[in-house]
Amino acid sequence: MKRTPFHDRERETGEIMRILDSEPSLITFIYGPINSGKTTLINHLTEELPDEYVVFYINLRTKFLSSYDEFIESLFEMEMETDGSSRKRKETLAELVSSVTKVAGIPINKEFLDYVFKDNKPKNAFSYIIKLFEEVKNSGKQPVLILDELQKIRDVKVNGFLIYELFNFFIDLTKELHLAHVFVMTSDSLFIEQIYSEAMLEDRCRYLLVDDFDEETTMAFLEANGLSEGEKELVWHHCGGKPICLVELASAEEREKKVGAMLTLRTGEIETRLKLIKELGGEILIGGKRCDVSYEKLASALKMFVTRSEIGMNEVDEISKKYLVKENVLFVDLRTTMMRPQSRLNLLAVREMMRDA
Repeated sequence: MKRTPFHDRERETGEIMRILDSEPSLITFIYGPINSGKTTLINHLTEELPDEYVVFYINLRTKFLSSYDEFIESLFEMEMETDGSSRKRKETLAELVSSVTKVAGIPINKEFLDYVFKDNKPKNAFSYIIKLFEEVKNSGKQPVLILDELQKIRDVKVNGFLIYELFNFFIDLTKELHLAHVFVMTSDSLFIEQIYSEAMLEDRCRYLLVDDFDEETTMAFLEANGLSEGEKELVWHHCGGKPICLVELASAEEREKKVGAMLTLRTGEIETRLKLIKELGGEILIGGKRCDVSYEKLASALKMFVTRSEIGMNEVDEISKKYLVKENVLFVDLRTTMMRPQSRLNLLAVREMMRDA
């Protein structure tokens, strides 16, 4: 099987290494359009890190998280005792730290897990993690905590929304204790905006955008994979620099046919979403309140992209904006407060749909 090598993320890896080389002081949000390569970047970087760093990586992408217990379980990696094994059971924090590989969940044994779930209080889990990270520090290493797709817990409650208690904990780990680097990854930039304003993160966080490749990088990638000049222009026009699309098209045999099929599929997906709203109505949860989604307002928002590639985030009503971002149709760039389709393919699909609407 042909594998596509990691490609040209020197700027992003350099910025993350500068963060890791300094004392932990801020929460780092790694954000970008869907499938822009955020997880690939982090996986590559953690594999290359020196042994002085101990990475605890938790990916919530495939987790079903509807309760506090489910979220806490997703954080930890249970240290199991194998029957008939001569391996010594790890009972102390120091022994658990010694079992950590470079990329892992947070190790825990049954006794500590019982404490974590005692009283159903987040502070028990946070207290355990702080003690474990202190043990990592005592061993001469630097703990790094990475949570991928954290927006999955936005609606989980325990004495109020869990997300706010979690970010207060992240502030303790970084700005207050200078104990661990914390990276939060998400493709939902409105989630970051909400957390920033409601969890009082001013002067407590930084942002790192992992975007699709620019034209120069895209062309270099496609040339390295043997595409002709005409094929490179075809791919750039339809897919821009979306890494996942570039990988798929680099290995395709009939690229023009494949590109056409990708555009038809994406157009149909967006059309179906709007058709459901038009015929059945729809709701979206905003701040605990259920809000009706308007087909007419969605269509009005999308029509702007017939002649423009991006619009101001405040040019669209809040309900439509949050719906289109949640459904991965649009992406908000926090640096510029501009909103654009999640990909070049999305832009072309929207234009195809709305040109005569």
